[in-house]
Amino acid sequence: MDNERYLRWRDRKFGQSPVSIDELIVEVGDLHALTPGEHAAILDRCKRSNLAIYASRTIDPDMRRFGRQFGLESLDANWLSGEDGVSRIAVSKDGQGYIPYTDKPIKWHTDGYYNPPERKIRAMLLHCVRSASLGGENRLMDHEILYCLLRDENPDFVRALSEPDAMTIPERMGENHVARKAETGSVFSFDSNENLHMRYTARTRSIAWKQDGITLAAVAAIETALSSPSPYIFHVKLEPGMGLICNNVLHDRAGFSDETRLLYRARYYGRVYYRS
Repeated sequence: MDNERYLRWRDRKFGQSPVSIDELIVEVGDLHALTPGEHAAILDRCKRSNLAIYASRTIDPDMRRFGRQFGLESLDANWLSGEDGVSRIAVSKDGQGYIPYTDKPIKWHTDGYYNPPERKIRAMLLHCVRSASLGGENRLMDHEILYCLLRDENPDFVRALSEPDAMTIPERMGENHVARKAETGSVFSFDSNENLHMRYTARTRSIAWKQDGITLAAVAAIETALSSPSPYIFHVKLEPGMGLICNNVLHDRAGFSDETRLLYRARYYGRVYYRS
């Protein structure tokens, strides 16, 4: 994106972005049959900030049916998801120690940062069935806002993070085989419609950053932005019937103390569809 178009996009982005979690919450009734007003309100938040929080009366929804109302069809069905491609995120031995299936905190990330380019996660649904009595809150940040903050601080930061060798996720070994091959790619990329995608994790293990000065400085700038007070970082605890619909924004999760906590997660290759 050239600088003139970037400045127009940036001004529009900051001009419309919410600065309060209350601006992102939409009260809805039945998730399976949104009213035109409810649908429009969710889309409005997604257009402005790439995310919306809904609060509904539907505790145990059909996630695929809900997602279809926003053009979300192409699910990324991973090996720990159910037959319908939706994952049940709960403390479980079946999760084989993977952090989402424990009660441990999860650092800032976008979903699918370890996926190959042809399986980019561009949208995600996260729905709360049962919340933890203590902990389990999320922080959320629109990745487009972070891109603007970095580019304004130093344009070389986003140039470095857009290089195809900026970040490598090493291979994951199974018992006697490579369960997932290493994936090297950029942090920031734009699709043909100039939609921004971000691939990122704040993990310090199982990740290798390009070892040049500007890339490492850019990574440090991300860490500073995500750890500093900001009106663009939203705090929310999802309660039963509440959920997140987003274009794979940055998010984290606090640790929690209640092993009955249950969330549904659906991840998609396509973005939220803005029907007119």
